[in-house]
This record gives sequence, structure tokens and C-alpha cells, in this order.
Amino acid sequence: MLETLGSLTSSPWIYALVALSILLDVFLPVLPSGVLVVTAAAAAAAAAGAAGPGPVQPQVPDILALLVTAVTASVLGDMAAYRLARRGGARLDRAIARSRRLTRAHERLGTALARGGGALVVIARFAPAGRSVVSLGAGKTHRKVREFLPWSVLAAIAWAGYSIALGYFGTQWLGTTWLGTAISLIALFAAGSLAAFVVRRPTPTPTA
Repeated sequence: MLETLGSLTSSPWIYALVALSILLDVFLPVLPSGVLVVTAAAAAAAAAGAAGPGPVQPQVPDILALLVTAVTASVLGDMAAYRLARRGGARLDRAIARSRRLTRAHERLGTALARGGGALVVIARFAPAGRSVVSLGAGKTHRKVREFLPWSVLAAIAWAGYSIALGYFGTQWLGTTWLGTAISLIALFAAGSLAAFVVRRPTPTPTA
């Protein structure tokens, strides 16, 4: 899989692929959007390290363009899910019920997200299916756009920035693209596991 992705990272189409994956994984959390972002960032680091003397060629992927693409696609996907849930009603509930992954996420994270407020939206962005739960839940409960959108933007910046930094600096420090990508993906999944633990952690009951 990584070899196939590697052949795409030198093409401008990588931006469209990253954007499409991030847009859709709010509805299909199994899509490897994080893998794509990390791999593209690792390829950018490898290209920067391989650049020699002579005319400077446009680098694909470009880190800033990759960051803007990932953040924009993440926010647009969140808002699409929010709007869909706001208007979906019983039909959306049935669709969610057919996905065991989303159903389990709603059961485990729904109460925690409602309890944690805006900051937990950012943490949940790293958790498996956490983005889906947040965006769909905000729409179903008719949260106002001005209450949800700023946290969605902050969550997108945090997730995209973390993923790109892992791939880029991991490859630069380790000096090998495949090793940097592998270590970065492990760190990305570790952050997801930690985020899932945090949002599922019960709130301590205050003592009188």
C-alpha cells in the first residue's frame, strides 16, 4: 500500500486524493486519511533532502499546500456531516445503526463529548470515529454553527499539523522515508488510542 501511495506523492493529484479521503472519512471512518497525510509529508521531507544544487524545482507535495488542503477538507467534511445530521432525522439514525463502528463510537463517546464541551472536540478528532461522533452529534442536537465551527477549525489544524509534522520531521530525523513513515504512523495511531481513552474516561463524581 505504501509503495502505491509513494508513486502518487510526486504528482499534484496527491492533494485531490488527500482532500477526498479527509472529506469522506467523516462518513466512512475506515478510510486511511491519516496514512495519506503522513505519507505525503514524508515524501515532501525526502524530496527536500534530495534537492541538490541548481535551479529550484517546485516541490510536490508542498508542506504548506498539504496543510491547507487537509485543514480545509477536514472542516468541509465536518460541516457536511453537521448539516446532514441536522436534517437527517430517523433516516440518519437508521444509517448509523447499520455501521457497528459508528454505533460503538456513539455509545462510548457520545456522553463524554456532550460532557466535555469544545475542548473535547479537538481531542476527539484524533480518536477513531471521534470526528464522526462530534460532527453528527452536533447536528443532531442542533448546536449553533458559531458554537461548532471554531472548534472544528481548531481540531482540523491540530490534527493536520500533528500528522504532517510527524511525517515530515520523522523522515528528516531518521533519514529514511519508509522508516520515518512507519514510525510516524505508529505515533499517529498512539495519539488516536490516547484520545479515545481520554474522551471515554468517566468524569469523577464530586464529593459533598
